[in-house]
Amino acid sequence: MRTTLRLLPLSLCIAFALPAMAAEDEEDWSLCPLQDAVPAFEGVTTPTAGNSQTRVQQPTDIEGDALEGSEDADTLVQGNVQLRRGDQFLGTDRLVYNQTTGQYRADGSVRYQDSGMRIVADSAEGNQDTDSHTINDLQYQLVRRRGNGGADRISLNDDRGALYGATYSTCDPDQRAWELRAREIDIDLAKGRGVARNATLRVGKVPVLYVPYFPFPTDDRRQTGLLYPSISSSSRNGFDWKQPIYLNLAPNYDATLYPRFMSKRGVQLGGEFRWLYGQGSGTVSGAWMPKDDLPGNRPERYLQDFNGNPIPGATLPEDNRGQFGLTAIHNFDSTYYASANLGWVSDTHYLEDFSNSLYGVSSYFVQSDVGVFGRGQYWNAGIAANHYQLADYTLSDANLPYDRLPRVFGHWAQPFGRWFEAGVDGELVRFRHASYAGQNTLFDGSRLDVKPYVAANFDGASWFVHPKLAWRYSQWELDNDWQSRAGLTELSPSRSLPITSVDAGMYFDRNTTVRGERYLQTFEPRLFYLRVPYRDQSGIPLFDTAPMTFSWGQLFRDNRYTGPDRQTDANQLTIAATTRFISEADGREKLAVSLGQIRYFEDSRVITPGESRVAEGKSAWIVDATFAPSDRWLINGAYQWDPKIRGQDLASLRARYLVGDRGIVNFGYRYRRNINFNPAVPGSEPDLIKQADISFLYPITENWSVVGRYYYSLLDKKPLEQIAGVQWESCCLAVRAVARRYLRDRSGELNDALQLEVELKGLGSAGQKTERVLRRAILGYDRDDLYLVPPQTVSPPVTSGTPTTSDS
Repeated sequence: MRTTLRLLPLSLCIAFALPAMAAEDEEDWSLCPLQDAVPAFEGVTTPTAGNSQTRVQQPTDIEGDALEGSEDADTLVQGNVQLRRGDQFLGTDRLVYNQTTGQYRADGSVRYQDSGMRIVADSAEGNQDTDSHTINDLQYQLVRRRGNGGADRISLNDDRGALYGATYSTCDPDQRAWELRAREIDIDLAKGRGVARNATLRVGKVPVLYVPYFPFPTDDRRQTGLLYPSISSSSRNGFDWKQPIYLNLAPNYDATLYPRFMSKRGVQLGGEFRWLYGQGSGTVSGAWMPKDDLPGNRPERYLQDFNGNPIPGATLPEDNRGQFGLTAIHNFDSTYYASANLGWVSDTHYLEDFSNSLYGVSSYFVQSDVGVFGRGQYWNAGIAANHYQLADYTLSDANLPYDRLPRVFGHWAQPFGRWFEAGVDGELVRFRHASYAGQNTLFDGSRLDVKPYVAANFDGASWFVHPKLAWRYSQWELDNDWQSRAGLTELSPSRSLPITSVDAGMYFDRNTTVRGERYLQTFEPRLFYLRVPYRDQSGIPLFDTAPMTFSWGQLFRDNRYTGPDRQTDANQLTIAATTRFISEADGREKLAVSLGQIRYFEDSRVITPGESRVAEGKSAWIVDATFAPSDRWLINGAYQWDPKIRGQDLASLRARYLVGDRGIVNFGYRYRRNINFNPAVPGSEPDLIKQADISFLYPITENWSVVGRYYYSLLDKKPLEQIAGVQWESCCLAVRAVARRYLRDRSGELNDALQLEVELKGLGSAGQKTERVLRRAILGYDRDDLYLVPPQTVSPPVTSGTPTTSDS
């Protein structure tokens, strides 16, 4: 028999009840059993998509055994019934249905499934015409995300319903580490809202939280209400409670308020407003603290320098502390767009006082950018403005980069035929700098820089030759202060010179065998010749230009400076080669070694203040190597050896070992010599960086693991960060206890913290967010982060606009 009719409670709402309170973050479910609490139904395919809007338009198809009989003329009795509508399936051993009244009853092995859940129940009854239904003694399993539970009874009437004796957990039913229970849950699907009454959270068999009234959403519609609070404790802030309040203002914009209470500091109010429209989006955020008790508790940090001497004019930043941020983008069309990234802080101590990591301490300015940009197949261009605000109390405005108000730039590069290419890079900038008393070394000015070029790209299957000829023209318009205060006679200096380079290389490969394993070995020699004539640049300021750190990439650049204020003179040849061993079994690169050096045929006469001259001869040898002896080991190393001093300029080593399916051990060492070291200059040090870093996540058992980090400055003979902790993790519950000691401020003071976090997977966590700290400190704590670049920890060099007469 097969018929079509509108039948049964296909708007079941259990999947949106207690699970709606679950956290949305991705969780690690690898320790969970493969078998679901409600296994997939035999012979029924699990659907992947579906929703209530599409189901309403679809008919319900019913299949089953032959009619067993009828109690009266209008009542049908059928066995082994299966009903389908869209992505929904309902099966039962026996169905009694009255065609006149719409009354039905399903008994024995009631099974329901859609794209979001599976349900088994003892019985279901109701009225199809009035859309009222009751389901008794049920168990459910979520499909789209992990979660299961049950209810004594569900009553549904149209879009409203109630669950009685309901439970929810992400744990296996046989190992209930935690469970959320509610005596009654009222649901209104039309409004997308639900209310749990007398809800209890149990860890094991112990109730740890009772909530008499808890509203929550039942679908993806955003709702105004409270979000999960952030609760922590520290020696700086004391008891710290932040309670987000979400405001659903419109479909395309919303806001979140962040009231925060710190027992040792006071009350702070933060907020965020987001908007989205067809051509763009944006976020504006800010925080304001009317009165901060922290500066008054430790006034010496704000009124004295590191030597204990009073700072002239220093005041305590106690009142009206805050920050502001704006990020927005607007697309005019497929070619042009505008963007803004604005930031502001109330005082130079703000970032340090409101940060708990090394990265907040290392930031010394807040950057703001706004501009209009365009891009095409062969070009890109833009007009932008950049402003910098000082955010480090140990520095002055003199250390800030120049504001660029505005900056106009463009790039065009187009191929002509198969071999040739022509292009031009251009930039026009107006530089301005923050004023400060008693300084006569920073002045405003403008710069035009144009660099047209022609190039040829001759490429074969195993070779390439890329000659390039460029002409660089730069002109500066300097304010009168350059002449009156710096003693210069030229207010409009210019520089014009050709830049010639040839980049050539070859590829060789062969099959070889190492310890019984076959490899494809490559040998890739490369030559790069650069010729740039000398031009006197002693009368040109340094607006945004500084020497680049010597590295592998610099072997093949036509300028060793970051900006156009200096163009190096050069008559040099780079000789480099790379060899690789690629496994023929799996195609993985087991070993790659690169070696290179620059041969200077003449002295390089262009330098910046404090920079040592590049003398004729050989540069330091640069070696970069990557070695993967197995799928678990990865070793990266870089080394620079200078033949002039017969010593090393740089040494870097990073090794990684994967332990099992979850563990990792990292080792790092970094050293860089100060190439401009001068024993006659007070405070000059021979070494810039000398650090060791060890971090690990080591599993002891399937559930227990230890974590740690020891980040130490050998140069300063002090730790930068120390972490030791233990964590226990099961399918649905994780507990982390971490002791941490880290650099607290720029004075080098260390802060001690003991952090405890209990995470109920799929629901939320209590305590401080230790997982975020561990993920940042231990590269590979989350295996997805293994190939991410760590955050930059060293600020870029800042140069002043002081003219130099060091060229000769």
